[in-house]
Amino acid sequence: MASSTDRVPAAFQASAASPAGHEGLRSGEPGYRRIAVALFTAGVATFALLYSTQALLPELARSFHVSAAQSTLSLSLATVGLGAALLVAGPASEVLGRTPLIRVSLLASAVVALACAVAPGWDWLLILRLAQGVALAGLPAAATAYLREELHPDTYARAAGLYIGGTGLGGMAGRLLTGAVAGPAGWRWALAAVALLGLVCAGLVALTLPRSRNFSPAPARPRQLALMTRRALADPGLLALYAIGACSMGAFVAVYNAIGFRLTAAPFRLSVGTAGLVFLVYPIGSVSAAVAGRMAERWSRRAVVPVGCLVTAAGVLLTLPGSLPAIVAGLAVMTAGFFAVHGVVSGWVPARAHAGGVASAQAASLYLFAYYLGSSVFGNLAGRAWTLGAWPAVVALALALLVISGLLALWLRRTPALTAGRR
Repeated sequence: MASSTDRVPAAFQASAASPAGHEGLRSGEPGYRRIAVALFTAGVATFALLYSTQALLPELARSFHVSAAQSTLSLSLATVGLGAALLVAGPASEVLGRTPLIRVSLLASAVVALACAVAPGWDWLLILRLAQGVALAGLPAAATAYLREELHPDTYARAAGLYIGGTGLGGMAGRLLTGAVAGPAGWRWALAAVALLGLVCAGLVALTLPRSRNFSPAPARPRQLALMTRRALADPGLLALYAIGACSMGAFVAVYNAIGFRLTAAPFRLSVGTAGLVFLVYPIGSVSAAVAGRMAERWSRRAVVPVGCLVTAAGVLLTLPGSLPAIVAGLAVMTAGFFAVHGVVSGWVPARAHAGGVASAQAASLYLFAYYLGSSVFGNLAGRAWTLGAWPAVVALALALLVISGLLALWLRRTPALTAGRR
């Protein structure tokens, strides 16, 4: 296992630690609020743009005469593109810097979102969604590393939870917006509305995100980048965190990919817009991510993550009855549990990587690669599960993934920390 005393190329040590004299901003200090607002806004845009087609899956299936499983490709290809591009965007942020990559990535993905709204056919829509995922990669690749470098360790977990909370709000806003617009105006205007939201968020981030003070660029040396990738894959603790991200996200997306088909079919037969109202539970995820960050500061990440996995699984089980209130309650509980897990784990990865002498952005990129790979693979499997066994099959898939996440989280409780400090 890597340790903080292992030898690391000097250039990457510089990018993994704050320069002398800059311990990072604390809550309430000048600049902290701007960082919090900018990264929260970036989180909103991330999920709003990435998951813009999720509430539209039944509508897209009807409009393009494709199956439920095929319709999920509009989401899976975006997350595949994002996950693959993260492997490049993470190392690129070590060379180019965090703030330029965040700003350019957000603007480019919003522009591609506009192109999606005028896609001439199904194949073109899938190609553009793949491109949108690639364009978006720079934002999540640099965001958590930026927070770790610019904020004091005492406030980092809280700010990371706030950023993840922004993704929760974005997930709700994007899905509600597309669902509301698609009913009267169709899916094209729905995607155009989300693109406009992305452009507004890009402008706010450009105006409010402070430039990096504690970032030291690393030279673009492929050999050193390969070495850091190997180091980020050598620690069993980091590998477990990557797997938790993949499985928990896979379960979460599987449920939300299939829920639209369940609610628009018998016995509910809701419209796309009405079914999209279930995403009103997303603010619970924003709150739970922020609360979980504070709980992790008090009781440690190792204690919080297993509980989050258990809560997520309980929420999935609550959706089994054929009662609309029970389904909504289950989605709310599942969303709270998932964002608690993701909020803590996404902050744990760069912290553990830094303690082990691994470039933070590189480890964060590998985590997010696994995270979005899980979204792509298991989100697409949800469509097949729905076709083969309806809602019980979707629940079984999600629960299997959450059991794996929970077991890994329990194993991490016995894994030695890489630092004597906060875990």
